[in-house]
Amino acid sequence: MNKAQLIEKIATETKVSKAQAEAILDCAVENIKKSVKKGDDVKLVGFGTFTKAKRKARTGRNPQTGKAIKIPAAWAPKFRAGAEFKAMVK
Repeated sequence: MNKAQLIEKIATETKVSKAQAEAILDCAVENIKKSVKKGDDVKLVGFGTFTKAKRKARTGRNPQTGKAIKIPAAWAPKFRAGAEFKAMVK
């Protein structure tokens, strides 16, 4: 399912226009991004938790040359599925 299909599904199930559904979805995604960027967890009970995780510095390899390179430490978004969502997918 892509974004357009999700918007159509939301619009149909909530009886709002596609433009309104897109605005709602965009607002929700933007607020999740902003919160995670600040370091706050976004917990959606039954779905999962979005967090900001620190990735350690590590050594990698350049696939063209095989030479070892240093990959610096970085922050990355992380999603941990909730129990209800995990059970539904099984």
